[in-house]
Amino acid sequence: MIGKLLKRRARTSEDGSIVVEGARKATGGKGRTRIVMTMAVFFGIFSTISGRLVYLGFQTPDMSGGPQSRVTASRPDIVDRNGEVLATDIKTASLFAEPRRIVDADEAIEKLSTVLPDIDYEQTYHKLKSGAGFVWLQRQLTPKQQSDIMQLGIPGFGFRTEKRRFYPSGETSSYIVGLTNIDNQGISGMEKYVDEQGLSDLQASGLAIAKDLKPVKLSIDLRVQHVVRDEIAAGLERYRAMGAGAVVLNVKTGEVVAMASVPDFDPNNPYNAQDKD
Repeated sequence: MIGKLLKRRARTSEDGSIVVEGARKATGGKGRTRIVMTMAVFFGIFSTISGRLVYLGFQTPDMSGGPQSRVTASRPDIVDRNGEVLATDIKTASLFAEPRRIVDADEAIEKLSTVLPDIDYEQTYHKLKSGAGFVWLQRQLTPKQQSDIMQLGIPGFGFRTEKRRFYPSGETSSYIVGLTNIDNQGISGMEKYVDEQGLSDLQASGLAIAKDLKPVKLSIDLRVQHVVRDEIAAGLERYRAMGAGAVVLNVKTGEVVAMASVPDFDPNNPYNAQDKD
């Protein structure tokens, strides 16, 4: 009798262990399924975020913002009769923003103002909240300004290399050479004349390539131009005149060797052209 009970207990114990083991196996199977499902969900989220970051990192900025996104075209050098450069293109960086990628406009402007303290807050805020694909924020930055803005690391900000006009002789030949606007288009003097001769059409069609543009050679002699300009400037001050001018011609050919007028202006800083001394 005792032997039978021991056998039954053993079988019960053995049966119980089988049931418990089966329950553990069932529970373990469900646990593994949950882990796999959780990992799949996290992997899906991670893949989505990674894909979005890669897309934002490699996509080309949307330049459909209208006329403001126009790329400045190359212009030919303007030189004197001896080949001295009177006007030439130099590369400069301009700051743009992609409003659709701006996270916090207020924070972005606050950071930017540490480098560009004169920036218009309200105007810049409206640009960053416009939802456009491309807006200019500041054209023709100095190398230091570009470097400082890059250090800020503001998402949605970027730089484009543009061309701007540089006039080595400054105000000496300003009335002859003229100047360009911020889009590198001639608005006065020889700069405007060159555009009217068809350069603007070449630029619009994308055919005005820097290496293919031959220098525009003038008849003036920069050395004589300096002397003439200095003399009339001294005369203006001596006689307290409102203005003075002079022209030097080659009597044999009729060519203009020098032509100056004062007061004049510095085409590298035309915003001060109307300032009174």
